[in-house]
Amino acid sequence: MENSVWVAALAAAIIAGTPILYAAVGEIIAERAGVLNLGVEGMMLVGAVTGFMAAANTANPWLGFVVAMLASGAMAAVFAFLTVTLRSNQVVTGLALTLFGTGLSGFMGKPYVGVALPVTFKPVAVPGLSEIPVLGPIFFRNDPLVYITYILVPLAWYYLYHTRPGLNLRAVGENPGAADALGVNVFAVRYLHVIIGGMLAGAGGAYLSLAYAPSWLENMTAGRGWIAVALVIFAVWNPLRALLGAYLFGGVDSLVYTLQAATSISIPSFFLKMLPYILTIIVLVLATRQTVVKHIGAPGALSIPYDREER
Repeated sequence: MENSVWVAALAAAIIAGTPILYAAVGEIIAERAGVLNLGVEGMMLVGAVTGFMAAANTANPWLGFVVAMLASGAMAAVFAFLTVTLRSNQVVTGLALTLFGTGLSGFMGKPYVGVALPVTFKPVAVPGLSEIPVLGPIFFRNDPLVYITYILVPLAWYYLYHTRPGLNLRAVGENPGAADALGVNVFAVRYLHVIIGGMLAGAGGAYLSLAYAPSWLENMTAGRGWIAVALVIFAVWNPLRALLGAYLFGGVDSLVYTLQAATSISIPSFFLKMLPYILTIIVLVLATRQTVVKHIGAPGALSIPYDREER
């Protein structure tokens, strides 16, 4: 019985970490291009509300998922225009994007508060793999959007470190002037990967409203976008480490409910709700210290606008 409780908790960690994982991988891709996008929270919220609206009106959650990615990708394109073309301050513009996305999602979602989705993403057991003791229930009895991350993370890692476009991407993030001199279109690379990052943030938001808690509530991301931004540092800009970080946060999140169910100790609910964020901050501080000591991780041109005339 005790074993089944912890297996269920670990399975819940995968689910709880999935929206953060989508957003974190997207932010890694954008930051590898040298663009710091602090608008992840706003893009996730817009993805959540537009995905829910599309799914509610069409009874097609897959269409909702695609619409969420397109809507957030459009927001990222605006952000790219402001920061890459107009060279506006990336931190200020990202914060403005979060505020805009928070307000826009709240306005758009008002008619959908309390509306039930006709169809949602349901868990699908993978034949054979789902029967593996312990690992099967944890990894292979989830919904399709979780399974997509199993492909997304290694694919993003392979793209970054083992392909020519990935090499160009990292070169642009490290030294855009040198990359430009070698014939790499710095502006095109930054635009493309910022938009891809935004689409993945929207995918994370859509997961919340279409699978994790199929509903729409204002500010339902509850800071997960900021956690995703922080996890990029913890992951040292590596998608594989982002996987561990996202599941760590998800694990602590699910641990809260496991402790409530498995113990008779009365713990204040507000403290339990704080626990995931407190632990994430602690892990972030430790990871940052390690990164500083080793002098690795952050792209050299991160958050620095590129002006070809100053090359």
